[in-house]
Amino acid sequence: MAEFPSKVNTRTSSPAQGGGAVVSTLSPDLGFVRSSLGALMLLQLVLGLLVWALIADTPYHLYPSYGWVMFVAVFLWLVTIIFFVLYLFQLHMKLYMVPWPLVLMVFNVGATVLYITAFITCSASVELTSLKGSQPYNQRAAASMLINTRKPQPKQ
Repeated sequence: MAEFPSKVNTRTSSPAQGGGAVVSTLSPDLGFVRSSLGALMLLQLVLGLLVWALIADTPYHLYPSYGWVMFVAVFLWLVTIIFFVLYLFQLHMKLYMVPWPLVLMVFNVGATVLYITAFITCSASVELTSLKGSQPYNQRAAASMLINTRKPQPKQ
């Protein structure tokens, strides 16, 4: 046992300059906001917020059809926020293994289908659930028109 310390070879090393820790800061890419994708996402966020705010301000919980409209509006609004933040801070570049153009295409196609169903549901329920000219009627009618404008328009 007396020979044990002489057989052990130890080395010490100092950490690399700067502490060896890699620190990355998140900085927003303002060029994305100025791009067409960024501008359309911002528009989608504003219109989505307006839709669910208009519906939420009415007694929607009394009518199951408006529950579906609220679900679609809030869910797609939150997913749009997630995508917007991913692109704004260029986090999609760090997750390079995900095919982002395909993910956005599938999301937008699914969102279109959901918004069409919400538009039909909201439009069909406006007349049945409120008196014409009342505040809930006007808000629900405005929400159904906003849902209709959220659908992608075909390019000419």
